[in-house]
Amino acid sequence: MADRDLTVTDDELHAYVDGELPIDRRKTVEAWLAAHPDDAARVAAWRAHAELIRVRYGGAKRNPVPARLNLARLARAERKWTRMAVAAVVCAFLVGGATGWIGRGALVSAPPAAAITVTAEALDAHKLYVSEVRHPVEVPADASHLLPWLSRRVGSTLRAPDLATFGLKLMGGRLLPGHSGKAAAMFMYESASGDRYTLYCARSAAPETALHYNVVGQVAAVYWGDGDVGFVVSGPADRDRLIKIAQAAYEQLDRRTRGSS
Repeated sequence: MADRDLTVTDDELHAYVDGELPIDRRKTVEAWLAAHPDDAARVAAWRAHAELIRVRYGGAKRNPVPARLNLARLARAERKWTRMAVAAVVCAFLVGGATGWIGRGALVSAPPAAAITVTAEALDAHKLYVSEVRHPVEVPADASHLLPWLSRRVGSTLRAPDLATFGLKLMGGRLLPGHSGKAAAMFMYESASGDRYTLYCARSAAPETALHYNVVGQVAAVYWGDGDVGFVVSGPADRDRLIKIAQAAYEQLDRRTRGSS
């Protein structure tokens, strides 16, 4: 019994994440995680993955069951559902543009696929790290190597915009795995009230685009493309505030104006 109390198995960690762990083992597992950072990181990743699945596919369980389980009918229903899902994603990205968000004087009619991918990755990273208490960033803002290091790894000169006018202070940044294994960077900002915002930067095949607003539950994001880099500002789903923050970052990071600034 003593050995069991001192050892936590992977099955128990999975049960803990799923909320199925017996009450008498929860304190033991939580103490284990506090003393084993590697297992704590795995549990955090499992939780983030479970949340991603819930957000992306949770709506499927609400689809009505076909009256007749005919294979041809099921196939038609699947194709229809797929078209609707794709349309819903595109519409979400167009919300900002359709209400007057114009980038560089041209309204983009639809976000490219690469923009959707980068935004999904940015939202995943945002939700994973904004709730982190001990290690929300990998390198603090006052570290002189923060920008050179992330720029070198991403392969593009990066800057952290000044968002002090919105009451946001730069906490620092971290290196992340991006699309197809390429490096991405994320900068995190925090307000006096504890709200956190992130700026995600990744090399992207998408062309230069206008800004697109996308909301997923209580979190929202604004994407834009500049040259070969995609940027995403994520934060609480307060549309007006997030758009203003993204616009300020957009103007500071616009490569066309850097030479004259």
